[in-house]
Amino acid sequence: MRPLLACLSALVALSLVVPTIQAAPPNFIFIFADDLGTPPVGAYGNGFYQTPHIDTLARDGMKFNAAYAACPVCSPTRAALMTGQYPARTRITDFIPGGAFPAERLRQPDWQKFLPLSAITLAEELTARGYATALFGKWHLARAYIGTDSIAEGPDRQGFQEVFITHKPKPSADPESDAHGVESTTARALEFIERHRARPFFLYLPHNTIHAPVMAPRALVAKYRARPGSDRPENSPVIAAMMEVLDDSVSRLLAKLDALGLRENTIVIFYGDNGGLLKDAAQTPHRGGKAQLHEGGIRVPLLMRWPGVISAGRVSDAPVTTVDFFPTLLELTGQPAAPDAVVDGLSLAAHLRGGPPPARSAIYWHYPHYHSAGDGGPAGAVRAGDWKLVEYYEHTLAKTGRAPELYNLRTDPTESKNLAASDPARVANLLSMLAAHRKATNAQMPALNPDYDPAKARKAGGKGVD
Repeated sequence: MRPLLACLSALVALSLVVPTIQAAPPNFIFIFADDLGTPPVGAYGNGFYQTPHIDTLARDGMKFNAAYAACPVCSPTRAALMTGQYPARTRITDFIPGGAFPAERLRQPDWQKFLPLSAITLAEELTARGYATALFGKWHLARAYIGTDSIAEGPDRQGFQEVFITHKPKPSADPESDAHGVESTTARALEFIERHRARPFFLYLPHNTIHAPVMAPRALVAKYRARPGSDRPENSPVIAAMMEVLDDSVSRLLAKLDALGLRENTIVIFYGDNGGLLKDAAQTPHRGGKAQLHEGGIRVPLLMRWPGVISAGRVSDAPVTTVDFFPTLLELTGQPAAPDAVVDGLSLAAHLRGGPPPARSAIYWHYPHYHSAGDGGPAGAVRAGDWKLVEYYEHTLAKTGRAPELYNLRTDPTESKNLAASDPARVANLLSMLAAHRKATNAQMPALNPDYDPAKARKAGGKGVD
């Protein structure tokens, strides 16, 4: 008996000095769709759109019902993803290079039209943690969309070790020829996964689809034109065809993970950068669309799969937004963001593992710009719990235009009942919260325009690429 006890004691002592084997940090695949609100994703309830492989991310992982983009247009949301900071703080508050509206009532601020190389990006942080990093697709955070200025501030100088930049097609492009670049980026993604199967990787796939000009192979479009409901304003046969192409890409990525035995240690994230463009399709059941701060412009799909960690079929109603990814992904590597880092987002790591969502007072938006697809001019918004307020800066600064709007998103998710007149105290409180947010982030505000010309207003917008 004594020899047995001695052996057991020796084993216990040995276990105390042998270091514990640490689980490998997870891989990340971040699939970022352009101009994609929730309607074209089947998991969100519209049966016209067929996205079975994207939907498996909800079935096998977690669906967020109240996920938001940091801005109702492209570049600010992408900067927020890279930095974990609100657009008001980065001062990248419009798509780059934005539009000039010289005759409007308000003059837009002189905002930041590229992501400075001094900004610490998510890719840089992950590179420092030993990750292989790649961006295949849209960047849109350089001084120019294409050309030398786009290279000077390209993703290869912001932490991405492998880069292949694509752009939206010209209207004259051939829809049969991979116009939005889904095939070219997917092929590179599959090859990247294969090469880096033995080390942690961050694969960022910011697609150009479903951004205008909307186009897809003719046979696919015809398939959806023949489906019941194709004549409804929220159901676009062309967008449905584009979504099928994107869905096929997701299918191939998931199959590659399975083939390489990487399924359990890879977090797959599917997300949109802002709501859809109304001229292409209604955002039913949401109000508004791209460039607007109603739900149709900022409510986006978010699906996350991590087998064995995220329980299959989970649904979260917690409001989350773009700035949350930066602290979340870093915490999931085992090395959170530095305590002194300026990060506006909250980590969702514990929530993904089954815990409650992080306690947050509100989510904020700041869009001090005009846009050809906009509605109401420069504006800000806040969501605090079930309540949402939209503030129009023409009203704030010039006492004209649209007054603040107040909605209860739990009882009125379509934002059809403006409760501002019946609850002035809540309006005042939310306006105060928005003002405090702008002060805390040193936000730039528009100003009264001495060249305001009502005869020319809304007729002289810029022609930037968004």
